[in-house]
Amino acid sequence: MWGAIRTIMTDAQRRPTVLITNPKTPAAGIQLLREKCDVIICEGQPNSTREEILSKSAGVDGILWTHYHHLNAEALDRAGPQLKAISVSSAGLDHVDINEVKKRNIPLGYLPHISNDAVADFTVALTISAARRFHEAFLKIINNQWDRYNPQWMLGQDLKGSTVGIVGLGGIGQKIAKRLKAFEIGSILYTGHREKEEGKQLGATFVSFDDLLTRSDFVIVVCPLNNETRNLFNKAAFAKMKSTSVFINVSRGGVVVQDDLVEALKNGTIFSAGLDVMTPEPLPPDHILTKLPNCVLIPHLASATKKTRDEMAILAAQNILNGIEGKPLIYSAY
Repeated sequence: MWGAIRTIMTDAQRRPTVLITNPKTPAAGIQLLREKCDVIICEGQPNSTREEILSKSAGVDGILWTHYHHLNAEALDRAGPQLKAISVSSAGLDHVDINEVKKRNIPLGYLPHISNDAVADFTVALTISAARRFHEAFLKIINNQWDRYNPQWMLGQDLKGSTVGIVGLGGIGQKIAKRLKAFEIGSILYTGHREKEEGKQLGATFVSFDDLLTRSDFVIVVCPLNNETRNLFNKAAFAKMKSTSVFINVSRGGVVVQDDLVEALKNGTIFSAGLDVMTPEPLPPDHILTKLPNCVLIPHLASATKKTRDEMAILAAQNILNGIEGKPLIYSAY
């Protein structure tokens, strides 16, 4: 009898175990989890492999899934039926089989809104960089091609008076629109499933996808990646854009048929592009995109500020704690 009592007490007093799949997770999130849980951290160098993640997940109560490895039935099976909570550390869920997680009644957290301001600031900077040919100008300097006496040299595109098309007027898209108004743009177009009240408040006009492509001087993509948006920007889409248009993608690389974008940039179908996301990631250093002067490439850094990443880690950790304790998640995927 006493043995049974000791077993019950031990189970009741046992601290939950949480796996953190990325060893570079900000310390603020790790510390919050350690206050109530035993924490296992993957140690892969430079990044954790899928096999390390799956092997260390066996028997854990929660997982802070911060890698872009696919979170699917295989991963859930390896973790085991005792798994009580999962949180990703991003707003995007394109790497998660949501239906599979939901089917097993496991709370799934994600992080909408947290990075909106950082991503919006970044997007405006990337837009200006692509419009004013920052990368190409730098190449002119290092190649000793600075033509200081030519008033027609390296002319870019103006934001003032322009038509900006936003594909995906969610939280980030709305923040971008608000910031761009300070540049005295002419008008804002947006497309999606339906007209939004927030769009009306911004003075933005809801249009079809084709209409947005043909009318916009700047096309900014902030929609999620799903079956509907995958390969949305292909040869046909780029052909409908102005030859002076600037294409910006801070969504996911899979929204674009990348070879078609390369062709559009090389043959002058569009003026320039600014990409924070691409396929694959990391992009090979000898990829054709790295050799195009009219393409500004950034290695997926739109949300990369210390404050934002700390907040993301803390909220992801709190999602895990709430799920383990049977409380509603701060941000639930369903």
